[in-house]
Amino acid sequence: MDALSLENIRCAAERLAPYVDPTPLVRCYEKRVIDAVGSDMLTLKLEFLQRTGSFKVRGAINNILTRPDGERGKGVTAVSAGNHAIAVAYAAQVLGVSAKVLMPRKASPVRIEKCRRYGAEVVFFDDIGEGFGKMNTIAIAEERTIVHPFDGMATLQGTATVGLEIGDALDDIDVIVVAVGGGGLIGGVGAALKSMKPGIQVIGVEPKGACGMSQSLERGEPLESVVVNTIADSMGAPLHCAESFAVCQRVIDRIVLVDDDALCQAMALIYDTFRFALEPAGVSVIAALTGPLADSLRDQRIAALLCGSNIDEPSWCNLVQRGRNGA
Repeated sequence: MDALSLENIRCAAERLAPYVDPTPLVRCYEKRVIDAVGSDMLTLKLEFLQRTGSFKVRGAINNILTRPDGERGKGVTAVSAGNHAIAVAYAAQVLGVSAKVLMPRKASPVRIEKCRRYGAEVVFFDDIGEGFGKMNTIAIAEERTIVHPFDGMATLQGTATVGLEIGDALDDIDVIVVAVGGGGLIGGVGAALKSMKPGIQVIGVEPKGACGMSQSLERGEPLESVVVNTIADSMGAPLHCAESFAVCQRVIDRIVLVDDDALCQAMALIYDTFRFALEPAGVSVIAALTGPLADSLRDQRIAALLCGSNIDEPSWCNLVQRGRNGA
């Protein structure tokens, strides 16, 4: 955990400063949310406004900047349904190395095009096992560095800078609510905030159709395979890894589950309230606060992380309409 000491996280923030943006925090005054949560002290961290549209760029940049000397200048590779691939493509472009990203053939055309605009070569696969196999082959054959989407201390240091920004900006905070996929985001954010504010409660949110972290924590070891069936593809980690899981074990106090209908309703609610058009993962914390967490955090000072906005317009419209029909 020394890599995630507050001192090292601040060093990571300085390292990342030329390449990422500190994202805003805004107070939520939406009556429907306040009434459901039972607290009018809710602050939203707008990380979806980060370069590339998600938090993933922080870990991608930090991975490339902290590579061993022998890997400096080499190309990078990654496997992702979208947000991580986009982040790695951007990171490679601004740091002057080549990127080859592997994406599902059925990935959003908007996400694929975004990777290509950043100069990455895109290689397609049909299932996630094939994707990881191809990535490993490419890494060896082309001497590329693998940039992991959620595991490894470089990734966790990057995501920890989100927690650092929250902790520096908010003097008083009792609870942080964070989306959970592979565990890299909540692990980093939780590590930073537990160091800054030891009494804080760290609550994770998982889709019911991809609740691998909940199962891993219950078993006491990371699952090597997770069944994924959710519209929140950014939260659909196909497995969990030892290093990030060990951090999650230390920092997560509780995880709640939300279904896809609740995610759609939260997408509509966030749009109606703020005019933010977010992907399902990006609003998962709102689905949790107005669902399984409703009235359980009464009068507490809460921060919640809106983490991503990479979704094409037709898909977003269909999901929001589904949310309105089911509300």
